[in-house]
Amino acid sequence: MTETAHRHLTPQERAALGRAGRTRARRSDHAEFAPAPDRPDPIDVIERQSADRIPELVPIRYGRMLESPFRFFRGAAAIMATDLAATPASGLRAQLCGDAHMLNFRLLASPERHLMFDVNDFDETLPGPWEWDVKRLAVSLVIAGRDSGFSTTERARVVRTTVRSYRKSMGEFARMRTIDVWYSRIDAEELYAAMSARLDTRARRRVSRTLSKARTRDHLQALEKLAGVVDGQLRITADPPLITPLDGLLPGVERKQLEQQLRELVDRYALTLPADRRALLAQYRVVDMARKVVGVGSVGTRCWIILLLGRDDSDPLLLQAKEAPASVLAEFAGASSHVNQGERVVAGQRLMQATSDMFLGWERIEEGLDGRQRDFYIRQLRDWKAIPQAELMTPDVMRLFGRMCGATLARAHARSGDRIAIAAYLGGSDSFDRALVRFAESYADQNERDHRALAAAVRDGRVTAVSEGSA
Repeated sequence: MTETAHRHLTPQERAALGRAGRTRARRSDHAEFAPAPDRPDPIDVIERQSADRIPELVPIRYGRMLESPFRFFRGAAAIMATDLAATPASGLRAQLCGDAHMLNFRLLASPERHLMFDVNDFDETLPGPWEWDVKRLAVSLVIAGRDSGFSTTERARVVRTTVRSYRKSMGEFARMRTIDVWYSRIDAEELYAAMSARLDTRARRRVSRTLSKARTRDHLQALEKLAGVVDGQLRITADPPLITPLDGLLPGVERKQLEQQLRELVDRYALTLPADRRALLAQYRVVDMARKVVGVGSVGTRCWIILLLGRDDSDPLLLQAKEAPASVLAEFAGASSHVNQGERVVAGQRLMQATSDMFLGWERIEEGLDGRQRDFYIRQLRDWKAIPQAELMTPDVMRLFGRMCGATLARAHARSGDRIAIAAYLGGSDSFDRALVRFAESYADQNERDHRALAAAVRDGRVTAVSEGSA
């Protein structure tokens, strides 16, 4: 029975379906993780991903993943997707983030200029077992806790709090009217109130500074950092290989060809925006563009930053056009219903987020000189964003942060999955919470083994890694 069909059953019937999921996977079954006997070599997995990436940027990706087990985990979504496919599942599905580690929960601006807390990165989004997102979130917290020297007990408290928040929030959404689930959101003031009541004075000040700083991280601040005046004209500042304007990438004729392709990308992507946003975008003109290296797992995929100006040089708009390959979940959860992978990302983001970037859209173009068509999604480069700093969190702060992440992920899943069935599966006991504590620790051990395998591959010359300092 499809998820849509579930919604036409009575609440009692949907709850019964959720409880029936315990026959497929008991809640305690989620505690177990052991690598499959035929588990692929993790280096082979990430090397396959790298095959279609920009060759000179791939060593930067490996260099970033080498820095720590946590940085490795951020770039290893494909490895974990392989492992999650072999874990127990209730049979209930929702739209997944696909890469729900803790740093993909952050402060964002709504089009109405409210500061919100939400899921951010949707490169891997796809419908799939809701458990996969919760497990990736729990593991990320354990790995971050280990990096910060938290004890086993402290890490367990963080994970239990996070998963309990997901479970209890899903129960609350199960009791809500459908429209109220879609209205639900966590704004900055609610976040501050929830955290400050449980924090000491020093921690409250840090949270308050983070909220204030987020409001300054807009396109004007990004422009200050990324652009300057060259021969009287505003241009993106080169910082190769991390930021490389077109002039530094290709000779004249080839550069002109790529520039034209990217201009066409902006023009054609506008058709995927609502009419009012198309009218807004039409008031800007493209003045410069550059290749940018982003993230950890995304390094090597094509990513362009495009500088547009409105009225004058003090009226900038910075767009990011990011390549969208197929989701790493597709092999295990099923291919996307969207032919364009950029549309897959945009549709998943709009479905999971309470409110999305007003310039979010997609397009497919023949990008580059190899004649290949590639899918992209486009959004603002920066708009009131603040990324959590795991290394600065105390155990209590990380526990409260996990609580907000759990509630946010439950809300995101409740919009697309059968919230009544998922809530019934989870039930009122802490069986699932305790199971994920064990799973997260076991998988963090595996992540450390995979991290060591990458280090060995670099030492043996199997792959090449470049540190940021030498990039």
